[in-house]
Amino acid sequence: MTFKELGLKEEILRAVEELGFEEAMPVQERSIPFMMNDTRDLIALAQTGTGKTAGFGLPILQLINPNRRETQALVLAPTRELCIQIANDLKNFSKYQKDIKVVPVYGGENIITQLRQLDVPPQILVATPGRLIDLMERRKVNLSAIDFLVLDEADEMLNMGFQEDLETILERTPDTRRTMLFSATMPAAIARISQKYMREREEISIGKKNSGNENVEHIYYVVQAKDRYLALKRVVDLNPDIYGIVFCRTRQETKDVADKLMRDGYNADALHGDLSQAQRDAVMQKFRIKNLQILVATDVAARGLDVNNLSHVINYNLPADTESYTHRSGRTGRANRKGVSVSIIHIKERNKIREIERAINRQFEQQRIPNGMEVCKKQLFHLIDRMENVEVNYEQLDPMFPEILKKLSYLNGEEIVKRFVSLEFNRFLDYYKDAPDLNLPGKPERSDDKREKGKRKEKGEKWERGERRNGGGKLRLKINLGSKDGISPRRLLGIINDTVDDRSISVGDIEISNKFTFFDVFADRADRVLRAFEKSGGDVQVSVVKGNRQNDDAGNNSFSKRKYKEKSTGDRKSSPKSGGSDKPWRKGRR
Repeated sequence: MTFKELGLKEEILRAVEELGFEEAMPVQERSIPFMMNDTRDLIALAQTGTGKTAGFGLPILQLINPNRRETQALVLAPTRELCIQIANDLKNFSKYQKDIKVVPVYGGENIITQLRQLDVPPQILVATPGRLIDLMERRKVNLSAIDFLVLDEADEMLNMGFQEDLETILERTPDTRRTMLFSATMPAAIARISQKYMREREEISIGKKNSGNENVEHIYYVVQAKDRYLALKRVVDLNPDIYGIVFCRTRQETKDVADKLMRDGYNADALHGDLSQAQRDAVMQKFRIKNLQILVATDVAARGLDVNNLSHVINYNLPADTESYTHRSGRTGRANRKGVSVSIIHIKERNKIREIERAINRQFEQQRIPNGMEVCKKQLFHLIDRMENVEVNYEQLDPMFPEILKKLSYLNGEEIVKRFVSLEFNRFLDYYKDAPDLNLPGKPERSDDKREKGKRKEKGEKWERGERRNGGGKLRLKINLGSKDGISPRRLLGIINDTVDDRSISVGDIEISNKFTFFDVFADRADRVLRAFEKSGGDVQVSVVKGNRQNDDAGNNSFSKRKYKEKSTGDRKSSPKSGGSDKPWRKGRR
């Protein structure tokens, strides 16, 4: 279906055509007519990069009144980068609509500048939750006339800890508003928000709910943990034109992997939470314009990075949850292009692959890590392809050509070709001539192997009982922060993540009393948590609860006030409301 067939205004169509859009993408085909012709709320489930901004932006531009000098549409986004991107897209779409004003507001920018932009209320406000609440408290934003509220990347906002902020904003908008929720996945928290804050709602899903992008091929390699980096280099070398993101779990791992790649001559850089905003913007800009071939990043740091033509996403470590995998893999295979999601795992992570397969309804293919000769052959023919397609500068080359022929006259054509190829190619031959086989013994596992499925089920049941590696159960720890300090499960996870900097640590039942908070971790991770807090040297202290019993998940302590089920620390930061960015809990402001 073309955009003209969707019934959009001439001014909008003119702008869309100038941007090169002709055929509407599936999510646009369904969401645009619905928003223009229906009055109900909308839940749209579709992968990142499938055209969701136009899916809600074009009908909003069609329906708002440019003569009303008040904010009629609010778009909430999880990150500064996505906020800016959405605002720029809406400005491009409304290029020929007079008097339409779009303003983005987000953290990390001088608030004085944003306050000036709001002196005249925009018809469309694009915002991150934390900065919007700040502006509302300054009475600079009035949401009383909102007709349209869009929650873009809603699952990402919840993953980043914005649930309380979202509910605060939703409660301050009029009941008469229409709410549009766009998300790649539909976790339980999203379902609860939709039930509480959305009226009669229509749900559209492009592909199966929570499923992966059909344009993405999912493959994995099984290696020993010590060979993970060598396997990464093989993957990169096997794909000479790679343009992708390598995802790591922690900031330190991100720095380490990026430093190694740069030291080994790869065109790479890192994106992580320790970068200043200016450094972050510089790295992202270099990546967008392809001055960087490989970006190494954590999940949090990569949020909001929107690049449509990535060839690969590489999971240096699998994420803690399937929603994160969906978002990672959804960054490739966009705009009807093909993409590849590669996971480098060790043998104990095969169960995790099966869990992700079930969750996204896609089958993974285990491949053997290429040997040195396979890599060299791929690089050689890539070089030959480049030579075949190079544009010869005859004008500048011809005057020197007789002298070049004279200098090479003692060589025949075959020898000349061999020498020029070797000039570029010898470093690969030298590096890979004694390269070891990184594959584990045995044939690649088939996902339909019934015997292995039985073993995976047994292992999954052991995980549920807390029987992790080394036979370790769970330990109960205590932190000297409680309800009087404003502690919450989200804030606790943020504190643990900031201090330990390890996404693989899962936190079990959380119990909050007035002065203390008690939580469970697996026994083989407890020492790492304790050492990290001891090393931090701050006022916050963590200790083992006396009388601990491993594998005791009953949680029947009489002092318990509130109890929360198991969560992962992930790569979260505390929300702006809890002051996580400047770590007030380390400064004694409690």
